[in-house]
Amino acid sequence: MKFRRKSEPTTLEGGADAAETPAEQSGPAEPRTDGPFDESEVADDGVQRVDLGSLLIAPTEGRELRLQVDEASGNVQAVMLTGQDGALEMQAFAAPRNGDLWSTVRPQILADITGRGGQAEEREGRFGTELVCKVPVKKPDGTVGLQPSRIIGVNGERWMLRASFLGRPAMQPEEAGEWEDALAQVVVRRGAGAMPVGEPLPATLPDQARRVK
Repeated sequence: MKFRRKSEPTTLEGGADAAETPAEQSGPAEPRTDGPFDESEVADDGVQRVDLGSLLIAPTEGRELRLQVDEASGNVQAVMLTGQDGALEMQAFAAPRNGDLWSTVRPQILADITGRGGQAEEREGRFGTELVCKVPVKKPDGTVGLQPSRIIGVNGERWMLRASFLGRPAMQPEEAGEWEDALAQVVVRRGAGAMPVGEPLPATLPDQARRVK
């Protein structure tokens, strides 16, 4: 599996800044029948995954795993699966236990995209309410175009996973089953420490990627 670096970070627009403390923790969450999963739910599922710290990704045939890295700090900012017909970008964030961070940040993301001249609307999909968007991006020739994307948020056990489909899985959601299956195999490792709500969970380069120059 190849690992590639990109220097431009991915951020969570409009994240909350309140901190979660151990006192806010309560009982275990309801078991999931479909992922993405918390690490505690997949201990014996037999699926081999690439360990990226906060994200564990199952290799998918015909797709390449790319890591978006801040070259100044060396920190992984986002994880992306790419294929000939599209891509899936993922990043996990700290969230309150039993909370719904996605419902909080979704309208803020929508407002940010439309405020920058893009388009966004809500639809119901496999993972709940998602955003179907056309996001302003700068083209190689310097002009600005609109890139189709589907932005999905999954609330987990003190985490939220934000995933963006690009290419065909964004433009043809009804034919994106294999891409959605790849997302459903993702595992999030939250860690036990208190973190501010909305803060990105740290991802790390695997050993084989660190050896690549």
